[in-house]
Amino acid sequence: MRTALTGMAAAVLAALLPVSSPAQPSADTIAVIRARGQLVCGVGMNVVGFARPDSRGEMRGLDVDACRAVAAAILGDANKVRFVPTSTQVRFTALQSGEVDMLARSTTWTLGREAQLGLAFASINFYDGQGFMVKQSSGVTSARQLDGATICVSPGTTTELNLADFFRTNNMRFTPVVIEQGEEIRAAFIAGRCDALTNDASVLAAFRASQGAAGEQYILLPEIISKEPLGAVVRKGDWRFFDVVRWSHFAMVSAEELGITSASVDSHMDTRNPDVQRLLGRSGDFGRAMGLDNDWAVRIIRQVGNFGESWERNIAPLGVPRGINNLWTRGGLHYAPPIR
Repeated sequence: MRTALTGMAAAVLAALLPVSSPAQPSADTIAVIRARGQLVCGVGMNVVGFARPDSRGEMRGLDVDACRAVAAAILGDANKVRFVPTSTQVRFTALQSGEVDMLARSTTWTLGREAQLGLAFASINFYDGQGFMVKQSSGVTSARQLDGATICVSPGTTTELNLADFFRTNNMRFTPVVIEQGEEIRAAFIAGRCDALTNDASVLAAFRASQGAAGEQYILLPEIISKEPLGAVVRKGDWRFFDVVRWSHFAMVSAEELGITSASVDSHMDTRNPDVQRLLGRSGDFGRAMGLDNDWAVRIIRQVGNFGESWERNIAPLGVPRGINNLWTRGGLHYAPPIR
């Protein structure tokens, strides 16, 4: 039986325990990035629309843009990023150990991850939800027809937990086919090793789009069984770096709200709009408050674009509607706190 330590025994044990861990680094992350001359960003492994090399080998995607925005803010150059592909199994360890400075790899914000892993979610760049994909030839039109099915799923993810919850709640049975690597799990689904594939709806849509004309044989079932707020993650403790990652995202959202694009940002420099003046560093010392130059947001907008530009460049081609990922002024959930 396990008993609680009290009084002096607890104090002695506390004194013997390490006072820091990989998740609580003593380093100033911004200083480390500047000394290195490069941001090291953990991203997904070949995820269309989020993190994938193009035909020239250049990384492209919504998460890639999140990394580039932070590099532009800190280093003045959005291209000064080294992208580290991370699997679902090693992503948190890579961040905790300092192998990467931040994660931007379609990772769901949960209480357990934030409270237990020494990590903090700085932003949400995609509001998602878990869905199911089947082959049209199966005749399945609803997830509630999957009783007794085999389901391909990645291990160690909220996807795996949500899958079990959904089937338990609906008094249904399933057999998991657990495969870690994304390409392998999709290959297993194509080969018929499982009846259905489950993942975030955005990932499923990206997979279908990547198949070209062959993608028409796959359908997304209508049920969305979870909330999956995806965003950038940093280690707890270095709150100045946390601020930079968070506000780099908000700068992109604010720019879209204010109608400022990568092509038009320079034309807004002499505006009399106080919101634009503060965003572009023409008034206030908000950049310096984060340890940056006051034109930090200008560099992000000029080199990466506003959030809408990133969406149109990376997600719109997949056929995913903007929906709840629109600005709050257009019925969506993206809302930037004021810069003031």
